[in-house]
Amino acid sequence: MTPPRPRRGVARALLAVTFAALLLLGLAGPAAAHATLVSTDPTQGEVLEEAPERVVFTFDEPVRGVPDAVQVFDAEGVLVPSTATVRGAELEVVPEEPLGDGTTVIAWRVVSEDGHPISGSLTFSVGAPTTGFTPPPTEPERAPDVPMALTVARGVGYVGLLLATGLVVFVALVLPARTPGVRRRPVVVARWAGVVTAVAWLATLPLTALYLLDGDAGSLARSGTWTSLPPVEYVVTLAVVLGVGLAVVLVGTQPPGPLRKVAALVAAGVAMGAPAFTGHTRAADPEAVVVAADALHLVAGSVWLGGLVGLALTLPALQGQAGAAAEVLSRFSGAAAGVLVALVATGSVLAWRILGSWSALPETTYGQLLLVKIVFVLVAVAIAAWNRWSLLPRVQRAGKRDAGRTGRAVLRAVSVEAGVLVVALMITGALVDTSPQADAAAASASDPDVRTTTLGDIEVRATLDPRARGPNTITLQLRSVAGEPAEGVAPPVLRMSQGELRLGTIPVTPVVAGTYTAEVVLPTAGTWELQVSLRVSEFANPVAVLELEVDDVG
Repeated sequence: MTPPRPRRGVARALLAVTFAALLLLGLAGPAAAHATLVSTDPTQGEVLEEAPERVVFTFDEPVRGVPDAVQVFDAEGVLVPSTATVRGAELEVVPEEPLGDGTTVIAWRVVSEDGHPISGSLTFSVGAPTTGFTPPPTEPERAPDVPMALTVARGVGYVGLLLATGLVVFVALVLPARTPGVRRRPVVVARWAGVVTAVAWLATLPLTALYLLDGDAGSLARSGTWTSLPPVEYVVTLAVVLGVGLAVVLVGTQPPGPLRKVAALVAAGVAMGAPAFTGHTRAADPEAVVVAADALHLVAGSVWLGGLVGLALTLPALQGQAGAAAEVLSRFSGAAAGVLVALVATGSVLAWRILGSWSALPETTYGQLLLVKIVFVLVAVAIAAWNRWSLLPRVQRAGKRDAGRTGRAVLRAVSVEAGVLVVALMITGALVDTSPQADAAAASASDPDVRTTTLGDIEVRATLDPRARGPNTITLQLRSVAGEPAEGVAPPVLRMSQGELRLGTIPVTPVVAGTYTAEVVLPTAGTWELQVSLRVSEFANPVAVLELEVDDVG
């Protein structure tokens, strides 16, 4: 009987892979979030002397346009025909007829590199703002909520994919060739899982299109709805469906020949790794490392889940064959040790690169879901450790008299472990459609950066909210020595810079006596310098510089 592999070898492998993961983390730059609107021309609220021939929106990363996602409304709320073109990080909107005097509103929607749509609106005026203007219903810049149907389809699709391919690996590599009678159940389950996988992944295509367009079922009849999906979505879905289908067909109830076995494993590998080329990994840096880590993570999860379900399906038939049962458990146990190492290392890389910082784990919905997934995986790991170091030796030592009892104990353990992993995979489906930084800005908003200084005899209190990469509001409060609102001879002048990056003079808007606000878009995180100057008399114009901290959660 083959004895369990030494723990020392597993520990060395874990240390080596963990060191490699930490090295990658140290070399990689910060992860990218969904796209953020950096600037517009004209700017928000600007009053122009002449109507612009085009309006340009600039984002901090390349975006994709979607059909009918830009609408231009004139001062009377009437829709103005226009064309919208996306070139890299710019969205250009050209009205097909001249804009009239008064207030114009442009509602826009684009898709980030990570596959999440963002939307917002821009308001500006020609000549003068329209008196009593009631803007059409638009929304502030945001990442729209993901439909529940898409989240469920993703979860079912991932469970089916990892179960089908994992069972193919189990049947091809773990089950001994001399036990053909026990192959039928895992093969049948793999084929049914393949059908579920195909249905779920094909269903995500129209659901994703509707999510990107914010459309209804009727929009599926338009060709523009289907062209809104990037080609990679079709390629990945095709790879998953064909790969799973080919793999479950090639692995049969009888032991396959070497060529057929290799073909089945290759097809399963293509299906397992394909989803890594979509979603958040496309927006993380370095992209090649994160995509590779995600693919390995999926392969490891597939082998683990498929192996557990395979054990649950075959152990009852092997209970009377203590030697065969011990051999199957020993083979899977040896592979599971490497699988757990891969899951820990790749999971750490993905969490760090996608979230950007460990502090985002409790502060974002994505991070909280990830923590819940980690809890379920840790429970599964604990059960796996019990199987490896307690139950497996008992099975290997068991004779015919104790084979049934120990076999039932192992069966119960692997069934519970598989159930826990299925829950973790359903959470994975939700993570795919959850923006890592969607609500991080809201978390920062509860803790704005506040700095104070003095300009002559006037105390200046500056607040940056939400102190996140992207749109921010600066609130400036001026107070006298007695704590009363104070004013200078002229409104304060604000400038912001970060190293060589200078944003120039930022327009301020008076709110009440001694209080001003300013809108600014900060394209990068880190420490920014806010220069405040205030003319307090005809000859005195003191200047102060405040340092403001900005988080990478835009």
